[in-house]
Amino acid sequence: MDSKSVAEFRDPVHGYIYLDEDEKEIIDHPIFQRLRRIRQLSGAYITYPGAQHTRFDHLIGATYLASLAATRLSEKTEVKQKQAKEVRIAALLHDVGHGPFSHLFEEVLAERQKLSHEDMTRRVIRETEIRDILQKHGYQANTISELAIGLSQDRPLFMNELIGGGLSVDIMDYLLRDSYFTGVEYGKVDIHRIINSFEIIDNRLALDQAALYALEALIIARYEMFRAVYFHRTVRAAEIMLVRAISLADNALNLTRVDDLSGYLSLTDETTLALLADLQTGGRSDLEKAKQIAQNYRDRRLIKCVFEKTVQRRDTLIEKIFGQKKIREQIGSEIAEKAGVDPDNVYVDVPTTPSVPLTSSRQALQTLTLISKTGGHPHHQKVGIEELPLMGAISGYMDILRVYTVKDHREAVQKATAKILGDDGVAEWWNRISM
Repeated sequence: MDSKSVAEFRDPVHGYIYLDEDEKEIIDHPIFQRLRRIRQLSGAYITYPGAQHTRFDHLIGATYLASLAATRLSEKTEVKQKQAKEVRIAALLHDVGHGPFSHLFEEVLAERQKLSHEDMTRRVIRETEIRDILQKHGYQANTISELAIGLSQDRPLFMNELIGGGLSVDIMDYLLRDSYFTGVEYGKVDIHRIINSFEIIDNRLALDQAALYALEALIIARYEMFRAVYFHRTVRAAEIMLVRAISLADNALNLTRVDDLSGYLSLTDETTLALLADLQTGGRSDLEKAKQIAQNYRDRRLIKCVFEKTVQRRDTLIEKIFGQKKIREQIGSEIAEKAGVDPDNVYVDVPTTPSVPLTSSRQALQTLTLISKTGGHPHHQKVGIEELPLMGAISGYMDILRVYTVKDHREAVQKATAKILGDDGVAEWWNRISM
């Protein structure tokens, strides 16, 4: 154990992880301990029973990888000890603002409050006792809050890139961790080869060209994890049920109310599900529906997928058409009318993700800086993603359009959806909304 370390974790993914006094004080605070009760993959455990790992686990793992990366870079470059510590602390706090059910809850938060978990992370770091702990140990809360979301303007770009983006410790940890706990094999990537090959060129992260294969394996693994786990049809079935229940009950329960951070930070997966499943409805139909959906989720009575279309494109055709809530509701209503069912029993889902991770500044990753050490004279060059065969082949967006319904209406909705969205249905919708 390092002489500065005061605590250790035995992590099933990375082994022993040692923590310093400032990190332990943050972790021991109830705001951080709350993350033990928020699953990393929200409803994925309903399909993958082992996926019980939490945001808490992920943040400890990301801190470990941030330490490895900062240490490795300090051996090669002028990375200062203060910068290395700030990267560790930022990694430790980068998801501290997540609400219950992680990204699932964020869908409703974004719709109702126009806020993301990054916005909430910034607020938690700046406005709670976490700020006091940081200041006690000599950190500036505003600086850490920006670095934690990969958007610091007063720190070198490579520090932001270590926290967010295609080379980040965030991606490395969640791929390994999610793969381990779901039991799928895609996330087994040689992240140590990537970290050991990090360099800094013009204040940005660069990679030894000899390790490019490991980075490509990581990008492919991420792509396959979205297909096999994150966007799995049954995983999404459970999640969109919860999104519907939260949306219906939000006004009554003030779930997305964020003016009072203490209320927001009191929500965990189980407390929120209990609030929904035990709703006092007062005879209101919207609350009755929310309560029933939550109970069905809890008891794994899930909606069924009756239509699926996956498109890998350079632009987001399906997302452009159905990404708007009003368009999804319109197509859902047309399907319901043709099927002769209540529109509330038709769910149109459009999960979309960039196939190659975004940069820390939320822009599409266009280039990588690669370092070649052949011939005894190291030199570097920027290489376009399109020039890399594997990454170029999948760059763009993965769109999935799905329609779900309750079990009793499966056949009717399936036939109606085939008539409306089958064959050239998506293109017809594109023409309709483009006019």
